[in-house]
Amino acid sequence: MNRKKGDKGFESPRPYKLTHQVVCINNINFQRKSVVGYVELTIFPTVANLNRIKLNSKQCRIYRVRVNDLEAAFIYNDPTLEVCHHESKQRNLNYFSNAYAAAVSAVDPDAGNGELCIKVPSELWKHVDELKVLKVHINFSLDQPKGGLHFVVPNMEGSMAERGAHVFSCGYQNSTRFWFPCVDSHSELCTWKLEYTVDAAMVAVSNGDLVETVYTHDMRKKTFHYMLTIPTAASNISLAIGPFEILVDPYMHEVTHFCLPQLLPLLKHTTSYLHEVFEFYEEILTCRYPYSCFKTVFIDEAYVEVAAYASMSIFSTNLLHSAMIIDETPLTRRCLAQALAQQFFGCFISRMSWSDEWVLKGISGYIYGLWMKKTFGVNEYRHWIKQLNNVSSTKINQHLANLRKPRIPASHLHFSIKHPHTLSWEYYTMFQCKAHLVMRLIENRISMEFMLQVFNKLLSLASTASSQKFQSHMWSQMLVSTSGFLKSISNVSGKDIQPLIKQWVDQSGVVKFYGSFAFNRKRNVLELEIKQDYTSPGTQKYVGPLKVTVQELDGSFNHTLQIEENSLKHDIPCHSKSRRNKKKKIPLMNGEEVDMDLSAMDADSPLLWIRIDPDMSVLRKVEFEQSDFMWQYQLRYERDVVAQEEAILALEKFPTPASRLALTDILEQEQCFYRVRMLACFCLAKIANSMVSTWTGPPAMKSLFTRMFCCKTCPNIVKTNNFMNFQSYFLQKTMPVAMALLRDVHNLCPKEVLMFILDLIKYNDNRKNKFSDNYYRAELIDALANSVTPAVSVNNEVRTLDNLNPDVRLILEEITRFLNMEKLLPSYRHTITVSCLKAIRVLQKNGHVPSDPALFKSYAEYGHFIDVRIAALEAVVDYTKVDRSYEELQWLLTMVQNDPVPYIRHKILDMLTKNPPFTKNMESPLCNEALVDQLWKLMNSGTSHDWRLRCGAVDLYFTLFGLSRPSCLPLPELGLVLNLKEKKAVLNPTIIPESVANNQEPVNSTNNHGQSVGFQNTEDDHLIKETASSISGHQQGVKRKADMPLGSPLEPGQILEKNEDSKVKLKIRFSNSQEEEEIDMDTVHDSQAFIYHHLNMLERPSTPGKEQSSGEMNMHPVSAAPLSVFSKESNSSKHSDHHHHHHHEHKKKKKKHKHKHKHKHKHDSKEKEKDPFAFSNSPASARSIRSPSLSD
Repeated sequence: MNRKKGDKGFESPRPYKLTHQVVCINNINFQRKSVVGYVELTIFPTVANLNRIKLNSKQCRIYRVRVNDLEAAFIYNDPTLEVCHHESKQRNLNYFSNAYAAAVSAVDPDAGNGELCIKVPSELWKHVDELKVLKVHINFSLDQPKGGLHFVVPNMEGSMAERGAHVFSCGYQNSTRFWFPCVDSHSELCTWKLEYTVDAAMVAVSNGDLVETVYTHDMRKKTFHYMLTIPTAASNISLAIGPFEILVDPYMHEVTHFCLPQLLPLLKHTTSYLHEVFEFYEEILTCRYPYSCFKTVFIDEAYVEVAAYASMSIFSTNLLHSAMIIDETPLTRRCLAQALAQQFFGCFISRMSWSDEWVLKGISGYIYGLWMKKTFGVNEYRHWIKQLNNVSSTKINQHLANLRKPRIPASHLHFSIKHPHTLSWEYYTMFQCKAHLVMRLIENRISMEFMLQVFNKLLSLASTASSQKFQSHMWSQMLVSTSGFLKSISNVSGKDIQPLIKQWVDQSGVVKFYGSFAFNRKRNVLELEIKQDYTSPGTQKYVGPLKVTVQELDGSFNHTLQIEENSLKHDIPCHSKSRRNKKKKIPLMNGEEVDMDLSAMDADSPLLWIRIDPDMSVLRKVEFEQSDFMWQYQLRYERDVVAQEEAILALEKFPTPASRLALTDILEQEQCFYRVRMLACFCLAKIANSMVSTWTGPPAMKSLFTRMFCCKTCPNIVKTNNFMNFQSYFLQKTMPVAMALLRDVHNLCPKEVLMFILDLIKYNDNRKNKFSDNYYRAELIDALANSVTPAVSVNNEVRTLDNLNPDVRLILEEITRFLNMEKLLPSYRHTITVSCLKAIRVLQKNGHVPSDPALFKSYAEYGHFIDVRIAALEAVVDYTKVDRSYEELQWLLTMVQNDPVPYIRHKILDMLTKNPPFTKNMESPLCNEALVDQLWKLMNSGTSHDWRLRCGAVDLYFTLFGLSRPSCLPLPELGLVLNLKEKKAVLNPTIIPESVANNQEPVNSTNNHGQSVGFQNTEDDHLIKETASSISGHQQGVKRKADMPLGSPLEPGQILEKNEDSKVKLKIRFSNSQEEEEIDMDTVHDSQAFIYHHLNMLERPSTPGKEQSSGEMNMHPVSAAPLSVFSKESNSSKHSDHHHHHHHEHKKKKKKHKHKHKHKHKHDSKEKEKDPFAFSNSPASARSIRSPSLSD
């Protein structure tokens, strides 16, 4: 955004103010997956000469637009449908990212743009000049939406309600434009009236208060009327329709819960806790919940687990659980609490621009963190903060979120971060973690009390503003901005936190400290050396205070060091002299005094352990060197869980009997935090493997497990399950998994460990337990998988199921038995199937059973539970990588295009990115031109209906091919360049520089292509056509036409004609000049003629957009008059006879003889048949006429 924010508050980028919007959906058809309705926007012009109104709308078919009951002309143009149309050979990601960023900002409402441009009728101009109200009425329909609205229609018998069919809105960051025309910006607030007409058996849930439900005369349909009187952005409007069961919260009657049929008992249990979350938030914010009601809807095939909208939240139905489930309960409660925190900050209080998003995500994350601290305790909270810190620092090599819009583009990223729709999903998750951590840093600086006062101030200002019904200029008080937030912090606390913002919000990267020390006995001083690494990517330099805690014999002391540019060494005076003989209790940080066995420590030094930045008040990664006994003391006696976890990780490097003892003591300590004990199990297994030759006694943890969980009389039989004590339940689950990692001298899992685990499975008895043991049994299967070691093949015999190693046979029998049991009695969330699939893949990878993806592919099909599908897909992705299978890669990519569940499609791309079949620096047989084309097509036009999916495709393309042109593509030798500016064609010996947008500047400079519309603006900015020396661009056009399904509708503005002699002509009509240009598909087939044809065309007085139609007969959005006009949709023409197609085929053969050319333009024809939608309405889709006879 290039406007300066002064103290004037919010200045809208739009020349009007929206005050009220009606959305009326009067028909929803589940069979056809279609929606019909209208919207009406009440608009106050803010400038006198408003003659065009720009709105957002994607994939809606718009029938008519009226402004104050007068018919209005409109133009529809969406450059994001196909990002790079003009340039077929371009395959580098830099180029794509710039074009995509430009396309997104060309329709960005925060820049005053939109896909739909409505002309205000001239009769109303006088009315507008007086700044009087306009009512814009738009009739629209949606047919089989690919994004924004998701239909779930189970394939069963019965009516739609009996089948549990439902539909809900979904999407990531302003995706409301996908299901109705609106101003899709977080900063345009208005009041809403929402009406939905549905079958009588269905329920429609939407935002605001349900005013009335009206039945039609025949009682077969009913209309739900909702009013939302609190000004809200379109992005926070949502809808869910289905045969829901309804539960009014028994504790708070204004809260209602909805779930799919037969899940009511689970819903009751899951939501029984919600009222406590309400009470907690209202108490700390000292402010009432802002809306008059709250609705939770649990639906299937969710886009994300939690989606918060104004006064309602949509959750995944998989979060529901019964009272018997332990593991899911805290996770679901966290989801509910998160959704509620976002009601306050995110829905009620919205943001001015994308660069203020971090404030909302940070505040909602922060108050959710306070709830976690109260509910699960300080240990859990600190453990969680440490995890967030890790998320922010582990991906150092990738990218660390800048929270505000960077003034300088981040050069190391392969996507633009100026807009939410171009962000990688992983970047967005890190962005949210970091936003919350920054709020914690601000709290450390100004205190929690002031922090909550600031939130209260924001909320009270907003609620005052929201009650001003007719003063819409007041509503901008409901928008938060970074500057406004900082201002209220300095007003409330009197502190200036600007430097903190500069360090953590405006810059990306974490701080990396390396610490070591020496004790100077003469001076009784601790000499601490702290180095920083700020050169490797993802790191930054830190200057400022740093807290160091030193635990000495006389107690724990805090010191604050000043970290400066070049000072490395810091001297810290010690308080206690060393004393070994005098027995005296040692005071700890929390005031506790304990006896310690000091025999292990250094006689000369009084230091027990040292910690750098114990409060995590810097976003950092610390590597500190101290001797093993210090880590052992820290593990045993430090009462902070983060310190204990750090000590456990450090002890992996010290496999000594002393470390073993310290870890075993921790495992036995009941008052130690359960996550620390779980971590200690794995560390102990690693230490035992390092000490394998000197280890004495039974295998690590076995005697402990026997003592805790087995019968006294018969130590190899486990007691009947009793999970009343959750701490010991988690330990009981984890220990076998860690034990299975033990290895003997031959690097095999010890026989007694394997038998022990098989006995646990055999004697597992859950009859008397009030909790389900499905997670426990799943972990036992994971333990079996962990015990598998690579197969030793004797003289290269082929592994078959007959000559299996006997141990492996036992494991395989257990897994098969479990899988068969699951088919009869499925466990909660199919946890056992998931573990079995993972275990089978482990057996395959270790060469015990033949590697074969067929089983996984069958479990990955649509219809299985989502966790099972993801586990199966993960195995297929791994198989693709290990076996370099092109067939499976194709199968995965087909699924990305065609799977009905959006989350699965996103997940496949995500898994392929994290575990890629090859990377940009590898030679791989999988890397070929067809794959490049396929992925390019996927991200260019195949995913235009889902931002998250498109960004996932970009991530994958980057992982596989990097930023520049993929190495497996042949160089475009001697490209033919058609320079339309100078009206001549040149043979270019080098690779053509990709200056496409404006002739003057190369694309890699992050220009926004000069104009507001991302592509050409005037006839001067022509494309430089790069055609491979033989195939003329035109023939390529023909070929591309020949590759598309027959009968697909042409675009608006194109008409297909058949001549008598059955040649096909394609007429392209331009919206601004009504003349048509005919290109005869049969005459143009040699490049010279083609070029002359075009140069002649240039002699005519040209209209903008004329010449662009050349090469691939693509049309380009021209800002003066975008081309595809909805009202002129021509019907799809179907050709019954195929006989003109033989012409093409014949010509193709001729072409093949004529030039034996290296790379023919391959297209995967299957994709196009399956996904005809991906290209419809695109101003640039080259529609085709292909008959079945060409389908080879």
